[in-house]
Amino acid sequence: MACPFSHTADLNPVLLPLDWLLGTWESDEPGEGCFTTIKPFRYTETLTFSHVGQPVINFTFNAFHAETKKPLHRECGFIRMQPGTNRVAFMIAQNSGLVEIEEGELTAQQLNLQSQALARVSFAREPHVQKVSRVIQLRPDGRLEQTVSMATDNQPLMQHLHITYRRQTSFT
Repeated sequence: MACPFSHTADLNPVLLPLDWLLGTWESDEPGEGCFTTIKPFRYTETLTFSHVGQPVINFTFNAFHAETKKPLHRECGFIRMQPGTNRVAFMIAQNSGLVEIEEGELTAQQLNLQSQALARVSFAREPHVQKVSRVIQLRPDGRLEQTVSMATDNQPLMQHLHITYRRQTSFT
């Protein structure tokens, strides 16, 4: 069955400041994950940012353990911009049962986001995530860099993930 989406749609003008994100990005070397309640780990990840002409960017993040290749976290959602501003919102659903709304600002080619709302399934594993911050930036060398920090019930905000990516395909 053919996909009903047209990948030839023009990018909605509201999203032009985010056009540098569009495409598929793959980690160029394993990223690093750590937190006080888990053993440090290395992971690979593929990010896909696409659109269908609406004033939203669709995204998926798929991570795998660097050594075992087992699937790790999955995130999918939408990115919106408040028209006429540099305000950005990420709406994210994770395979862990966490749902987030992160908001922040776009400055040049860097997104700085903070969680505004978090929800989770009733049987989520403790300690519960209480806050997330995320920085995504396009570096001068053309790589995309992402740093995610989080706080839980019993730990303050601290870096959790850091990884860089190379663009594999463009999508405009």
